[in-house]
Amino acid sequence: MPEDEKPIDEQRRKFLKVVGVMIIGAGLAGTLRSVVQYVIPPTSNVESSFPTLLLLLPNGNPVHTSDLTVNNPSVVTFDYPLQNEPNFLLRLGDSTNNDVKIESTTVDIPATGGKYQSPAGVGPYGSVVSSSAICQHLGCIPPELRFHPPSATDFPGKIHCDCHGSTYDPYKGFSVVTGPTKAPLPGIVLSYDQTNDTYSATMLVGPTIYGRSSDLSGGNPISSAGTTVTTLGV
Repeated sequence: MPEDEKPIDEQRRKFLKVVGVMIIGAGLAGTLRSVVQYVIPPTSNVESSFPTLLLLLPNGNPVHTSDLTVNNPSVVTFDYPLQNEPNFLLRLGDSTNNDVKIESTTVDIPATGGKYQSPAGVGPYGSVVSSSAICQHLGCIPPELRFHPPSATDFPGKIHCDCHGSTYDPYKGFSVVTGPTKAPLPGIVLSYDQTNDTYSATMLVGPTIYGRSSDLSGGNPISSAGTTVTTLGV
């Protein structure tokens, strides 16, 4: 082959190598994209922010302070922030059923070593608080997970899970008292309208709700501007 044709062949070889790398790269990118989409499927029903939902009675009227019993031994819950995600609604008191003002406190997360500030109680006495009603150990819900009033013989003033024995303290930000749970119950931030004596759920703080990668994904949003409070006798 004449000497003056070698540079042209060399250029062709380099060009073909570049084209080959591009083709292989595109193929790998497509394969990787498919694998990632298989391993991490697209998230559906994602809310962009926490909704503000008025707490309603089953008859559709707003919940007022007089509707809440101090140290109610029955389980009172409402769904938030998504459907079928129950949360406790408690009006806490002392052993003689007088309202107790609940202060914000620093709550530890044993699983991670992290900390956060729990919401303070709201209402005219600062005694109304709320948290997720899904146990942070393995996801048990009421009636297995329930509040025991301060006058109770067993677990006085605590939320106890009958499934595996986890215990939480609602007077101290729903913090962990006994395992096997390694995370407190996520707290619901309530707002109180003094003029109308009504309550709304506005957001969550603390660890993510059990079984969720995000508090705002993995379920169906509540379609109305309010969420209904239900009572389960135990």
